[in-house]
This record gives sequence, C-alpha cells and structure tokens, in this order.
Amino acid sequence: MKRQHMTPNETMTDSPCSITEHPGMGITLPDGTRLSARVWLPNNALEVPVPAILEFLPYRKRDGTAYRDHINHPPMAAQGYACLRLDLRGRGDSEGLFDDEYSAQEMQDARDTINWIAEQPWCSGAVGMMGIFWGGFNSLHAAGNRIDALKAVITLCSTTDRYADDIHFKGGCILGENIGWAATAMSWFSPRRTRPSSARNGAKCDGATGEHSVSGARLAGPSAA
Repeated sequence: MKRQHMTPNETMTDSPCSITEHPGMGITLPDGTRLSARVWLPNNALEVPVPAILEFLPYRKRDGTAYRDHINHPPMAAQGYACLRLDLRGRGDSEGLFDDEYSAQEMQDARDTINWIAEQPWCSGAVGMMGIFWGGFNSLHAAGNRIDALKAVITLCSTTDRYADDIHFKGGCILGENIGWAATAMSWFSPRRTRPSSARNGAKCDGATGEHSVSGARLAGPSAA
C-alpha cells in the first residue's frame, strides 16, 4: 500500500478504507481530567464500528513522536481500525499531574480510557493496546488488570519482571543507559505550551480547547523508548 502524508483532518483514500486524522480528540476521565489523543478513524466507522488500537505514552504526540506516529498508525487505520495515540496525564497536551512510571494512576487512566473508547459509537467494543518500551510495559500492566474491553496486546522491548529484565534495571542493578535516557526524558515529558508561546513558535492552536498541533508530515526526529 502506498503511504500518503496527511495533514490534520485530511483523508487517506488509496487504501482498503479511507481514513481521517483528528489531531486533538479529548477524552474526559471520570475525575474530570481531559486527556488528549491523536486519532485516525475509518470514515465509515460510525456506520460500521471498528476495533480500536491504543498507544499510551508520556512523549508528546504533537512533536516528540509525531513523525513516528504518522508512519505507524494510518496504515493500520486504513485496514479498518480506530487508532489512538494518547498523551499520558500531565504530559504533552493532556491535563493533570504526572506522578510516576507505571503508577496506580496511570493504570487507572488506562482502564478508564479503554472503557471510554469501547463505548464510542465508532468502536465495536473491542480494544487492543500496542507499544515499545514504555508503551509495551503499560500494555502488559493493563492486560494483567483484566479490563473487559481489552482483548489483545502487542508489545516490544517490555517485560512483566521489572526486577530482572527492566529497561532501566537488570537484576536490580541500574544500567548505564539511564544516563542517556535521563538526559532527554525531561524534555520529552514537558507538558503543553501556553497559547502565546505556541503561537510565537508557529504551532497551530485551537482557541476553544487549547489544543496545539503541527502537521506530522513536516516533522522528523528519533523514536522514543
């Protein structure tokens, strides 16, 4: 299948089903916190609901992983899936306070998000998760929590044994790579900018929602753990 570069809300048509990208879909959790997702939907999903695939990361979707997400998600959506790339609570364009890696709050947010997705009119009620490193770990945690709507996970570079085989530790010993990871993590974890700052930097801002987006087709950068 030929890949097309899409700008937000543009349609991909040379594939099994045409899709539309929604760069800042809001997901309001039971506690009132609004998370932000970049979503790719088949155009007929309201008439024929589809399974959903969730990737749940702390790295900003609007720039940090924008190009990678642009490569990964649209081809899957074009095969008949709703694909969501969600910023964690307190990261990127999502509201709230980030507390820790794979925390109880993160797992509750994953449960609430999966349940929200399953209830949408464009979703068949079946949700899967995917991820590498952080997204792989929280996918495995979510699977262990036996969320009814979560039907499958696909993970890379992740484990259920964080003592013996974690990305940061081996047998309880901290790894040297943590120095390099820590050097970039704080910038990747930065929350959303304010509107005036974003406007000066050339980003698009939705005045009603505060959402910020830049076309993934114009961005490039390394993939994140």
